[in-house]
Amino acid sequence: MAQFGFENDIHSILKLDMPITNAPMARWQRKASSSNTSALTPGKSANVSQSLSKTPSKTPGKNKKQTPSKMGGDRFIPTRNSKQMDVASFLLSRENEPVNTNNAAGTSESQKAWSMTLNGYDIEEAKILHLGGKPLNAPEGYQNNLKVLYSQVTTPVSTKKTRYISSAPDRILDAPQLRNDFYLNLLDWSSRNVLAVALHNSVYLWDASQGDIILLMKLDSEEDYICSLSWTKEGSYLAIGTSDCKVQLWDVENLKRLRSMSSHTARVGSLSWNDHVLSSGSRSGHIHHHDVRVANHHISTLTGHSQEVCGLKWSPDGRYLASGGNDNLVCVWPRMQEGSVSNESQAVHCWSEHQGAVKALAWCPWQPNILASGGGTSDRHIRIWNVNSGSCITSLDTQSQISSLVFAPNYKELVSAHGYAHNNLTIWKYPSLVKVTELNGHEDRVLSLTLSPDSSTVATIAGDETIRLWKSFEMDPIKKKAKERAVSNSAIHQSIR
Repeated sequence: MAQFGFENDIHSILKLDMPITNAPMARWQRKASSSNTSALTPGKSANVSQSLSKTPSKTPGKNKKQTPSKMGGDRFIPTRNSKQMDVASFLLSRENEPVNTNNAAGTSESQKAWSMTLNGYDIEEAKILHLGGKPLNAPEGYQNNLKVLYSQVTTPVSTKKTRYISSAPDRILDAPQLRNDFYLNLLDWSSRNVLAVALHNSVYLWDASQGDIILLMKLDSEEDYICSLSWTKEGSYLAIGTSDCKVQLWDVENLKRLRSMSSHTARVGSLSWNDHVLSSGSRSGHIHHHDVRVANHHISTLTGHSQEVCGLKWSPDGRYLASGGNDNLVCVWPRMQEGSVSNESQAVHCWSEHQGAVKALAWCPWQPNILASGGGTSDRHIRIWNVNSGSCITSLDTQSQISSLVFAPNYKELVSAHGYAHNNLTIWKYPSLVKVTELNGHEDRVLSLTLSPDSSTVATIAGDETIRLWKSFEMDPIKKKAKERAVSNSAIHQSIR
């Protein structure tokens, strides 16, 4: 019996026909109560009550302003008219079109005025996404054509790769009986990839492509020695300056001496070619111009230095000759006009800022009006000159004697060779002269350096009787192919003409 009583209690609890006391009012009850109250309201008719008994067309409380329960709890949704949305869509479609920046700054105010007049608002304000300031430029190597709007976070893909520069030389050659003299120029690399080296009274040729070594010449007297070397632009002839005041001209292909020119009264320590004119600097301080085509080769004399001329370089365009001397002067001479009556020229510039002997001279290949000079032990400064204006652009203290300079065009860098006390090479970024790296290995002062014809390797000769080849400027393969293609195309056009 107790079991049946428990089941009856359960059924009574689960029954749904009992009134629900806490439930919300039913819909029909709400309608009835609203109709009753409206009918009893003074000043209202029955028709009004009937209309209110229907479901309202608008949501109640739509037009009422409601205060949010919390500050900042609702978001702001801007209201824009259809015209602004059309303009914004037009601006987004023009995002990837090229922009003419030549007159953009001058027309910004006028464009704003026209926009206010025609549209009634600034067109810049119609953009859906608007940032203050200009968007950032895409990093180098960025392939997407969309603009970078927000940030420029460097990623492994977009980061510019830096090349690897080996700290060890690519090759080491022996140079026995090398004359350890700061004022001499005993190394030069031809356009045919042949390296000429002067060892005491002999000149050797090393073919960098094949590795062959040839003895070109040797002076008759053991007391005499080679002072300077210089290749012609074509690389088939070599000029040799000697201690017995002569300048010899050699045909390298036939291993034959063409002529020996005498005009100086002291050793010839520097040489430089400009087409058929060979310029030579002597210990007497004089610079002679030789026209190698004629019998009377001595055509002009430059007398701007009071001591030995140890640096001599013609500019790439052949307009100026730069000379450096033991008197701490850097002089720039103009090219002598054809048919000139006077055999002397006046220097265009003569700078005396250096406090030591100036042997290191280098013209910039891609800026023919830029000259770099380096001072000796008492100076140690690299100075960059603008020949057109005559001003010193940059000056840098290297803390070491500078024996030679050369520009490396593959990466637009400047290479300096140093004697006491560093005895190394330094690569500088041009024109900032920020140090890229140092190349150490020589055990004595570096006397001279020269660049290979493809500008990828620099050769140095030092007092430790070694020649070291540093392959530090190899061009990127893609750029190298593009350069070779451009050279071949130009050669084809020249042959057609």
